Amino acid sequence: MSTEVTKPNEKKRKAVLAGITLAFIAAGAAYAVYYEAVLSKIQETDNAYVGGNLVTLSSQVTGNVTEIRADETQMVQAGAPVIKLDSADADIALAQADAKLGAAVRQQRQRYADVAQYDATVTLRKLQLKNAEDDLARRKPLAADHTVSGEEVEHARQAVDDARAAIAVAIKQEEAAKAGVNGVAVAQHPAVQAAKADYVQAWLAARRNTILAPVSGYVAKRSVQIGARATPGTALMSIVPLDQLWVDANFKESELRNIRVGQPAKVEADMYGSKVEFHGRVVGLSAGTGSAFSLLPAQNASGNWIKVVQRLPVRIALDPKELKEHPLRIGLSTTVSVDITKTDGPVLGAAMPQNPVYSTQALTQPLDQAANAADAIIARNL
Repeated sequence: MSTEVTKPNEKKRKAVLAGITLAFIAAGAAYAVYYEAVLSKIQETDNAYVGGNLVTLSSQVTGNVTEIRADETQMVQAGAPVIKLDSADADIALAQADAKLGAAVRQQRQRYADVAQYDATVTLRKLQLKNAEDDLARRKPLAADHTVSGEEVEHARQAVDDARAAIAVAIKQEEAAKAGVNGVAVAQHPAVQAAKADYVQAWLAARRNTILAPVSGYVAKRSVQIGARATPGTALMSIVPLDQLWVDANFKESELRNIRVGQPAKVEADMYGSKVEFHGRVVGLSAGTGSAFSLLPAQNASGNWIKVVQRLPVRIALDPKELKEHPLRIGLSTTVSVDITKTDGPVLGAAMPQNPVYSTQALTQPLDQAANAADAIIARNL
């Protein structure tokens, strides 16, 4: 009885084991097909982070901070005033430059007038020479019949020599005066132009007491405080343009053999999860590993060296439209999947483009206004 019951159970168990074995074999085959068709054509890493430009805002002049118009997390537009400095010193310097420019114009006017004076002096000296020569000519015949003494004739001859010397001195003075003014008008004189340049510089310094945002973005890392003394080059705050972001995906060196510039990539940010997928492309590979550019590079020549797999940053450019719809932040963690189907692209990035990669017009100053103001001062003093 027991033998008859055992046999059907054993057959049933063998059938179940065979089914499980076939299921594992089928799953393995399916995974092999999936790996060959999909996974082998994708290189993926979760060691990827959002990168971007951190634009540091600093002052071009020295002054005390009187206003801060934007704080961290706030949006600013390019060209908007963000920080204001005390303008008292700059206003005084501008007034001094105004006075120096006017004084330079008047000084040159005097030099131009001196030229006319030296011209008149030369004419006067020539008349004096002619009078002296005429006087000597009259005395010579009289000296022959002893009507006048020889001493008088000698005095007349000395007067002629003195007049000629005086003409030579006057001509040299005239040449020296003309050398400083000839060929140029008062307004175009180098001394006036130098004073004009100083005025424009002071005018710029006065305008630079208002510090403008060079780019549109969000304020981050504000370190400036009201009343602080701002000096040129000191970081006051940072602005992050969130429309200029990318992803640095750190692939292992063994995963780079099939990665090429131009390959499409998909990015999933932990901030949004799998519901949002960003699309981008590979734009370049770093010229060195992270350890090579670290503050203390690894000393691989040491005796206790242990091989560590290195990672190389691969830059992924993101779609601006998708960034606008789902803004990211610098430093966020992401997962990157690169489609490595096409391997005919270049390994290194393209050459430097002809046009600027980044630019701003927010810091451009209207120098024509400063030049017009300086010309008005020159015209007022001419």
